[in-house]
Amino acid sequence: MVFRKLPGVSASGMGLRLSQKFVFLLFLSGLVTLCFGALFFLPDSVRLKRLFLSKTEIQPVTVGSGSENDVREHLKRPKEQDHPRGMTPAKGESKNRKPAPVPHDAPEERLAGGKALEDLTLSKSRTDSVSEKATSSDHGVNTDTFNFKKFKRCLVKPPLGRDDGKPSDPRTNERREKVKEMMKFAWDNYKQYAWGKNELRPLTRNGHIGNMFGGLRGASIIDSLDTLYIMGLMEDYNDAKEWVQTSLDLNSNGEASLFEVNIRYVGGLLSAYYLTGEELFKTKAIELGEKLLPAFNTPTGIPRGVINLGSSGTSWSWGWASAGSSILAEFGTLHLEFVHLTELSSNPIYTEKVMNIRKLLNKIEKPHGLYPNFLSPVSGNWVQHHVSIGGLGDSFYEYLIKSYLMSDKVDEDAKKMYYDALEAIEANLVQKSPGGLTYMAEWRGGILDHKMGHLACFSGGMIGIGADDGAPEKRQHYLDLAAEITHTCHESYTRSATKLGPEAFRFDSGAEATATRLSDRYYILRPEVIESYMYMWRLTHDPKYREWGWEAVEALEQHCRVDSGFSGIRDVYTMTVSHDNMQQSFFLSETLKYLYLLFSDDDLLSLEDWVFNTEAHPLPIIRKSCLQEETTQDKMASK
Repeated sequence: MVFRKLPGVSASGMGLRLSQKFVFLLFLSGLVTLCFGALFFLPDSVRLKRLFLSKTEIQPVTVGSGSENDVREHLKRPKEQDHPRGMTPAKGESKNRKPAPVPHDAPEERLAGGKALEDLTLSKSRTDSVSEKATSSDHGVNTDTFNFKKFKRCLVKPPLGRDDGKPSDPRTNERREKVKEMMKFAWDNYKQYAWGKNELRPLTRNGHIGNMFGGLRGASIIDSLDTLYIMGLMEDYNDAKEWVQTSLDLNSNGEASLFEVNIRYVGGLLSAYYLTGEELFKTKAIELGEKLLPAFNTPTGIPRGVINLGSSGTSWSWGWASAGSSILAEFGTLHLEFVHLTELSSNPIYTEKVMNIRKLLNKIEKPHGLYPNFLSPVSGNWVQHHVSIGGLGDSFYEYLIKSYLMSDKVDEDAKKMYYDALEAIEANLVQKSPGGLTYMAEWRGGILDHKMGHLACFSGGMIGIGADDGAPEKRQHYLDLAAEITHTCHESYTRSATKLGPEAFRFDSGAEATATRLSDRYYILRPEVIESYMYMWRLTHDPKYREWGWEAVEALEQHCRVDSGFSGIRDVYTMTVSHDNMQQSFFLSETLKYLYLLFSDDDLLSLEDWVFNTEAHPLPIIRKSCLQEETTQDKMASK
């Protein structure tokens, strides 16, 4: 026996003096503490934890495809592995801003097992989903307090303008009617071959469901509601509304991208409500918003990227995300929708969740003032220093300036965060090529990667709409910068054989605004370049932006239109196109909507009244003072 080897211990092992017992117990307790400390706090203790935690507490960790913004390299989105090798799935199967394929240079450090593994928090997330519902009800949800008529009276202009935005110039109107015909063609084929599915496969004439929406269906229907409405396609809009009423089942039990469900479904339903006043859309948006709340049950309140929409409310991080991190463009692209959920439900919890994210981001140190793309939802620290204005980062910056604008310019915190970030971006990322093209490089721990993604081309429009509210001496500079970036993105289109832009283009080894890798040559009907055309037209009325938009229409018609819809193409640099057999829902929501607005008068969804979420769903500016005045006047009138 071991006791026999200790001095002063009797043969029976029971003769320890009191002081010796104390020393021995102290040693034993220290050993136990050391062992359990190593078990639960060493960085890669997942396998050991599985020995001690029950199977119900540990979730397997693999997610089929990642959001960037496939996740806007998130997500505006990957799909099932239907794309050929080297092709990025569509926008969101997770769009980060848009579909995001698993980034080609995704970090290698991954937690064993799969689902974003801070295992202890996973079990907490399950139990907290119940308490989250209780909290929701404690906050007193009241969906009857929002007065739609008061809201309409606070708009500066009618949502559809004086004459539905019809331009007086016959040539411009003819182009607008062409875009409307494209929408009708895309919608009719979706309805005929893929009704109720998430997207259309136009070559095989069938539907695509994918794995980004947690069992939700009808992504193309929800994404198209506002587009159909503003184009005056009322019969098709009514069909879509009827499907929402009879067939949109929110009681799914699948694994969904928080980002994609928020921007497409919640955003689409909110937009449809604000445009039409149909209570159905408001009720569905609030119901779905409540299902997203358990994703925020983390030690920091930073939500994880994937959530089970069923009763468990379990959430986890993307399997490809570095060390179980959350993605900047995902958790940073919730603010607009969640503020409106609070506005409609009178439940402050939605705004509290997104304001907590902002509070944490303001508190932590930012390298050179930049926001890296990966953040731990457990520690609240950056996981690695990769900064991008394209996929993984993009829509975070977009939502800062749009939060300020949507608040009727009273959200000074969002304004400061945006202009501070823009200053850091200019100082560290904005570059000028030898040929004079301005572009946004990516930053990897201080080393520049001279690549710009199609997703980053939204930034021309973003910088443009924020120009007027910058420092007076910088306003013209910001507008010039917006024009330069938009010009560069146009060059990425004109330098291809098809006049459509690649997924990413580079500025090194003699290349300028062209894709140098085979894996970057595809085009999946993305909207970002056209989005910037629309904003720059409205800000400057320079006719070149409408001409550039028409070039895109002609290219889409020639290379992407097939017998039964529109399809992405695998190589923009060859005239012998190979189609990817996918009509993305964001083509209906964004690409065609931005083209239609580009050829419409400015009072159709006027920027004085509306901001667009990152899926191009228009959300109204919240004029608190006006709404309060309307309430006061109504009370006085009633007396």
